[in-house]
This record gives sequence, structure tokens and C-alpha cells, in this order.
Amino acid sequence: MTTTAEQLSATTLLRFATAGSVDDGKSTLVGRLLHDSKSVLTDQLEAVEQASLNRGQEAPDLALLTDGLRAEREQGITIDVAYRYFATARRRFILADTPGHVQYTRNMVTGASTAELAVVLVDARNGVVEQTRRHAAVAALLRVPHVVLAVNKMDLVDYAEPVFAAIAEEFTAYAASLGVPEITAIPISALAGDNVVEPSAHMDWYGGPTVLEHLETVPVSHDLTACHARFPVQYVIRPQSAEHPDYRGYAGQIAAGVFRVGEAVAVLPSGRTTTITGIDALGESVDIAWAPQSVTLRLADDIDISRGDLIAPADDSPAVTQDVEATVCHVADQPLSVGQRVLLKHTTRTVKAIVKDIPSRLTLDDLSQHPAPGQLVANDIGRVVVRTAEPLALDSYEDSRRTGSFLLIDPADGTTLSAGMAGAAFAAAAEAVAAVDDDDAEWDF
Repeated sequence: MTTTAEQLSATTLLRFATAGSVDDGKSTLVGRLLHDSKSVLTDQLEAVEQASLNRGQEAPDLALLTDGLRAEREQGITIDVAYRYFATARRRFILADTPGHVQYTRNMVTGASTAELAVVLVDARNGVVEQTRRHAAVAALLRVPHVVLAVNKMDLVDYAEPVFAAIAEEFTAYAASLGVPEITAIPISALAGDNVVEPSAHMDWYGGPTVLEHLETVPVSHDLTACHARFPVQYVIRPQSAEHPDYRGYAGQIAAGVFRVGEAVAVLPSGRTTTITGIDALGESVDIAWAPQSVTLRLADDIDISRGDLIAPADDSPAVTQDVEATVCHVADQPLSVGQRVLLKHTTRTVKAIVKDIPSRLTLDDLSQHPAPGQLVANDIGRVVVRTAEPLALDSYEDSRRTGSFLLIDPADGTTLSAGMAGAAFAAAAEAVAAVDDDDAEWDF
């Protein structure tokens, strides 16, 4: 007989983030998802029902399921992004509940940076507003492969199909122009439960999936094994014991791709090449290993390798550079300025660096650019040029979200200053559309 644990281990995992302003009903949507998928404990539901009665409400206010998290945030005792874990018979989920206000842009970046899907909530009465465009822009910047437009409060517009169609058309055109690869629009009423978990009886004109059905069936397209193979070295293992006098292994977690015994690899940033002679995983020798397994690689030649080096296929290695051009989201309260000395952390490697230039700051309201701002303050997104003291093997963020991202850190106290994405800001499709729409609008900021 198959146990629940075995069933869950056989299902896939989807990381997704929700975004939406306070009045769009994001808390109610999250609460409805948890409640209707039976992911709420009995005592939690009883507490919500009692709190709702105390407020004079006959039905339980499902938004209260997340109010505790919000209260903790306001008191400053919780991390920026609240995570919820739940599961159905078909899939496991990690939900990043991100604040949507413009002053919390950094929080949405944190939650969506590892997401494979983003749910953008829109009030059917208000349509696409500046906040909606900001969320779409952040999703595009972070290369989130799937975006769901949840048009909420359809009950307040009499479940009118033309209202939904107009909002969906406007948002889809905007998000597609930014290079978002897939957009799915779903009309819902989180308060009434229409099309969240159960299909709506009020919108027979809609034949698509419910929110939960889409979450359960959307392909998890970011397959790490299909990416360029990358292995950041975390630790060098040399027991020098009687049993293993000559053992030398390089331990770490495979960031992307697949490695095989006999494969020719390069060690970066030195560029030395060698061959994989053995792979140890969980105490046993294996012929093949893939992301995100933690393994130890054994190599044919004794090369000077230490923590922070990157092992990659000899014929598919990233370029090594000391000049990093990237888009960053500034997350610290202290500004990031031209000439500032920082530490740059990329995978397991941390090097000294200096901010050589900040060419522009992005205005998320209309995607215009403010040239040469001189500095970035909290929640700003801008282009930076950083010069590192040592060479880095850095991929483009478009090619690899794992090895194309980095952090800028204050060397004085270790505070994280900015989260960076190497390479172009938006996908090529966005740049092409911008060039057609406005010859004066330079997207290569």
C-alpha cells in the first residue's frame, strides 16, 4: 500500500509567488486556495471562524489566514517574504506571499527570484493599473517562465465576460511586450470561491482551468538538467588517511546540467582542463549526476582548485570576466553609489569589487529610464557596471538563473546591498518591441 509520504515524494514541486495590492484580494485568494485545497489545520480554521464572528461576519473571512503573518511583518519580527507550504495529490507547492506596494519592490524580487510561476491579481473594477504593470515588469526581469493573471472580484461586475476580456487583452499585450513567455488569464472571485479551486457556476462562458488546476498542471519548464552544466566547488576533500592516502575530491551541489564520468571539463577561472574520473554520491560511486544533487567529483589531474572555483564542460564553459554589466534590485536601506567598494558573491565565490558606473535607474511605472542617477536607493532597479578584483565565470541570467545571479554585499558589516542579474535587463522580445514602439527609448540601459 502506498503511503502519503511516498505519494508526495513522487509528485513535482512548484514554487510560485503571488502579487497584488491590498485591495485586490490577494490575502483572500491565498486563504481560499489553502481552505478549499484542505490545507488548513482544524484549529486554524476554528480560530478564523471565531475571529470572523467577533467581527460580526457570518461566514469565515479567509483573508485572516494570512493576517497573522502580516501583523508579524508590521512588528518587524518576520522575514520580508512569508512562505506557505501545501500539497494536493498531484503536486507540492511553495507559495511566496509577497507584498505588492511599490515601496516593497525588493520583497517581490526576493519571493519571485526562485519562482517558476507568478500570480498577478487584478481588481476587475479597476483593470490594469500602474501596480499591475510593475508586477509584470518584475516578473519579466526575473525571467519567471509562467504568469497567471487572476482577474478578481468578478462577482462585483456581474461576472461580465467583456470586462474580463478587456483586462486580459491589455495585460497580455503588455506582458508579452516585456518578453514574458506564457500568460494565462483566469476570471475569479476569491471571496465566493469562483474558479479558484472549484469551477464557477456563474461564468459558463469561461472554459479554461481554475487557478488550482492550472497550478497543478502547468509544466515546470525550468529543468535544471537541461541547462549548461555548472558545478561550483564548495569544499576540497583530502582525508590523507591510511584508508584514503591519495583521495582528492571536490564537493558541492550541481547548480545546473549533468556531469558524467569520462567527461572533459574546465576549471574556472584558471581555464585548466582535465577529465572526470569518478563521481561520489551518498557514499557510492556513480557514473552520472545531475542538478540539484550534492556530489563529490574526482578529476584526473592534480589542479589547484579551491572553494569558489567553477567546474564546467570543456566545450561549454562560461566566459571569464572582471567587468560585470547587470541589472540589480537594491534591497538595502543604505544607497548604492558610484565608486563604492563592495563584495560580490557569485555561487560559492566571493570577491572584492567596485561599482564603476550606474548608467540608469528603471522607472517601473512606465518602464522609462532615468539616466546617470549616481546612486540607487531601497527598492530601485537599475543597471550597474561592476569591476571585480578577481575574474568570475558568470553566465547571463537569461541563460541560467542560478549562475547568472549574484549579490552585492557591504564589506563592513556583511549587509546584502543589491541582488543582481547579469546580462540584458529584459528578454530580446521586449527590446525588439521597444525599438519599434519608440525609437528614442533606449532599452539597452
